Formats: sequence, structure tokens, C-alpha cells
Amino acid sequence: MSKKQVAVVMGGYSDEYKVSLKSGQLIYDSLDRELYDVYKVVVLKDEWYFLDENNEKKPINKGDFSVNLDGNTNLKFDVCFNIIHGSPGENGILQAYWDAIGQKYTGCNFYQSALTFNKKDTLAVLSKYGIPSAKSIYLRKGEEINVEEITENLGLPLFVKPNQSGSSLGISKVKEKSELLAATEIAFKEDDEILIESFLNGMEVSVGVIDFKGETIVLGITEIVPKNEFFDYEAKYEGASEEITPARIDNETKIRIEEIAKKAYNSLGMSGFSRSEFILMDGIPYMLEMNTNPGFSPASILPQQAKIYGISIKDLCGNEVEKALNK
Repeated sequence: MSKKQVAVVMGGYSDEYKVSLKSGQLIYDSLDRELYDVYKVVVLKDEWYFLDENNEKKPINKGDFSVNLDGNTNLKFDVCFNIIHGSPGENGILQAYWDAIGQKYTGCNFYQSALTFNKKDTLAVLSKYGIPSAKSIYLRKGEEINVEEITENLGLPLFVKPNQSGSSLGISKVKEKSELLAATEIAFKEDDEILIESFLNGMEVSVGVIDFKGETIVLGITEIVPKNEFFDYEAKYEGASEEITPARIDNETKIRIEEIAKKAYNSLGMSGFSRSEFILMDGIPYMLEMNTNPGFSPASILPQQAKIYGISIKDLCGNEVEKALNK
């Protein structure tokens, strides 16, 4: 049986590309070499390139996502393992392009990616399935901001967030009316649409959900204990939070979170890795967002959950490749 050619596609157009390179390295190292020939492809704003075994760059042909190795050998990939965090790998752009050229890839398709990258639309769709979220107000750049009305509606403190979900950049916690306008300006720097949400005072949990061997499973529930006021960019990437897996919750709450996380995943028609964030208040999980290409470096939440669940990284990644091949 000839080996399948797998490209681990990493990088991206946002500040998260550094995290993606680490995630890509872990997947590159973990895939079974008896089954696959594994390669690295880096997608950045200004260049897309293939890295050979001497770390020499070779340009990717965007016409068919192939690479010319030595003048006459053209390498095409059986599967692209997409591990780009943020744009273009987590918002549907890359998936739509791959669909158009007939390239197989891991993870969810372009619609699920685009939808989940938009917090407001994700929560709106999931509310139809009875999945609760914070009370919120949505604003586009240039719309009038009525501070009185917003604070009366949502109460204080409240959160201001860019609507596009990527990293936690641009999020503020607003405690006083006087801070609201400045917070909206910070969020508008990251996105033309913002979400203002009521403050949910409770435990934050991060829930890994995947489809593994034909079944939707919850890999784990991780409790996020921020050292800062909330799980911001610094907490997420610079270790300013404690992550406890499994979360310190009773069995009834655990089952409730598992059911809601699975329901969210299946309702959106998801496949591949996902990590959803919830706030637990009075035992009820309120959904914040879903990440369809969560961090996968060794210190990230999903690989840690897999380890505790008892699925090796090799099997977790191999399962993704096999699903993509069978698409």
C-alpha cells in the first residue's frame, strides 16, 4: 500500500500564526510515518511555501496547491491537515479555496468555519437549539452608541468584544459607564462589528469536542482560573491562567455541560477539533463561543484533554486524516 501524502498547513494571517506554527509542529511530529509521508506548508499573508527536509522554502502553486520539488516532480497532497488559527484557516476562506480546487482537508467545511468565526451568528443559531448565552447587544462601526440604553439593558459590569473570534485581542471588561466608549473603540480596532455582553459571574470552562471513529465525544472539560480579571490574550498565551482538567464540578453539572457541548457541535454540523467556551452560572452553561481550530501546541487545552481522556495525539491526528481521505 503506498503511503498517503499529508501536508500539515500552518501559519495564518493573524498574530496567532506563532501559536499555529507550534501546533503544526506537534501534528507533524505525531502523524504515523508508516501510513503517511508528512510535509510542512506555511501559509502567510505575503507568501505560501513548502518546507523541505533542509528547511528550504519552495513556493506553493495556488492553482492546485501543489509544489514543484526539483523542476520535474510536482507534489500534490492527498490531505491538507489544517491547523491555522484565525484567518484564513479558521474562517472558511482556505476551505472554500480547497473545495474549489478539489483538495481534501481536515476539520469542518467552509460554512461551519465562517459561521463559528462570527460569535453573534453562532449564538443566534444555537439559541434556536435551546443553548443559552449571555444577553447581548450587537453594533456595527459607525452606529450610534447609546451608553445609557446599553448599560440599562445589560447592567454593569459588561464585556465588549470584537465579533470575529480569533484570539482574545480587543476584549474589555467595563465596570463604569464612563469606560464603555473607550472599550468599544478598542474592539472596533479588531473588527467592524462588536458584541457587548452582560457579565456572567461564574466558572469558565473550555470543552473539547471531536468526532472520533464516527462518534461525537467530549474529550474533556477544563476549568479556567484566570490570574487576570478574565481569560484575556495574556492569560491564553502567556500562561497567566491556571487550567484544571478535569474541572472541579459535580457529576450532574458535568453531564449537563457534556450534553450541551455535544448538542452545539452536532447542531452546527461540525467535524474535526473544536473547543467551546462556557460560563457556568447556577449550574447552567452559557455559551461564549466555539473555536474550530483551537491551539494544539503541547501546552494547549485540547491535547491535554486528549491525554487525560486516553487518546494519543497520534490517534487523534490520524483519525482526522482518515476522515478527510474518506470525504
